[in-house]
Amino acid sequence: MAKITLDNLAHSYLPTPKSEDDFALKELNHDWVDGEAYALLGASGCGKSTLLNIISGLLHPSQGRILFNDRDVTAAPTTERNIAQVFQFPVVYDTMTVRDNLAFPLRNRGADATYIKDRVQQIAAMIGMEDTLDRKARGLTADAKQKISLGRGMVREDVNALLFDEPLTVIDPHMKWELRTQLKSLHHEFGHTMIYVTHDQTEALTFADKVVVMYDGRVVQMGTPQELFETPEHTFVGYFIGSPGMNVLPAEVNGDKAVLAGTQIDLGKGFGTPTGKVELGVRPEFTALATGEQGLPVTIKRVEDVGRHKIVRAEFNGTEVNILAPEGAEISPDMNRVVFDPAGVNVYSDSWRVAPKGA
Repeated sequence: MAKITLDNLAHSYLPTPKSEDDFALKELNHDWVDGEAYALLGASGCGKSTLLNIISGLLHPSQGRILFNDRDVTAAPTTERNIAQVFQFPVVYDTMTVRDNLAFPLRNRGADATYIKDRVQQIAAMIGMEDTLDRKARGLTADAKQKISLGRGMVREDVNALLFDEPLTVIDPHMKWELRTQLKSLHHEFGHTMIYVTHDQTEALTFADKVVVMYDGRVVQMGTPQELFETPEHTFVGYFIGSPGMNVLPAEVNGDKAVLAGTQIDLGKGFGTPTGKVELGVRPEFTALATGEQGLPVTIKRVEDVGRHKIVRAEFNGTEVNILAPEGAEISPDMNRVVFDPAGVNVYSDSWRVAPKGA
C-alpha cells in the first residue's frame, strides 16, 4: 500500500504545448492517503484515464513527478510500481481456466501453492465464480470475463495500489451493485489504496472514501459524498452530482441579499459583494413550492412522479428550475413561487464557490 503524491503533475498529448488549453491534464498537486479508496469522477474527456495511466506507468507525464511513499517513480516502469490495474474491457487468458487466470499473478511471483489455492478460492467466492473455476475462459460472457479481470487484479495482497478504469461497463446492473459492495468490503478488510475511474456518480459515491471530481483536465473538488452534495466547490460539481443536479441561477449578491431578475431573496448569511459571473447554486432538495408573494415567480412546465418524491420542472426568467416535492404532495395551479432554504444556498463567482463571511 502506498501514499501517492502528485507533484506539479501535468500532461499534454501534443509534442510542444503552447498554452494551458493544450494540456489534457492541467497542473495537479495532491497527496492521496495510504489505504484510502478514491473515485475519479467526471465526464468523458476530462482527464480521468490520463491521470490513472500516469499513476500506473503506462504514460509518462509532460511535467512534474509522481511519488509512491515519497519515492519518485515518475520514470519507473509499471512492473516496478507494484500496482494492479483493471481496464474497462476484460483482459483474460482465453486458453486458461478461470482458476489459472486468477492464480497467474501469484504464480508469476513464486507464491506458495497452498496460499495460491486458498487465495484463489477466496477471490472466486467474492466474484461469484466458484462453480466455474475449472472452465476455460474462452466462451464465457463479457461480464464473466470482466469478473475474472477484477479477481485477478485483487488476488495480490501486497500491491501498492489497485487501479480500476471504468471496470463495470460490461457488467449487468445487478452484478454492478454486488461487485461495488464487494470491492468496498475488500477495501475495509485489507486497506489497499484504491483508485476507481468512472463517469457514473452512483458508482463513485457508493465506492469511495473520497471522490475526486474532474472537469476540463482539472481536479475541481476532492471530498466526501456529503461535502460534494452540501458544498460543491464548483458549479460543475453541483450539476454533475445529484439527480436532478443543482439549480444554477444568475444573481447579484450584496451581503446577505441576492437579486434575481428583479426579485430579492434573503441568503441567511453574508457573502460580501462578489464580482465576475455571479450565480446562486441551490439543490432541488433545498427548494419548495409556495403561494403568495414569497420567493421567486416560476412557471411549472411538468411534474414527474418518481415514486419516492415528485420532481417539479419549472422555469424562472428563462432558466429551468428543478424542485423536489414529497410523494403525496398536491401541486396546485396557484403554486407559482419557489422558495429556497438558506442553509442550502451556495454563491459562485466565475463558477467557483464563494465562502460566506465568518465561515
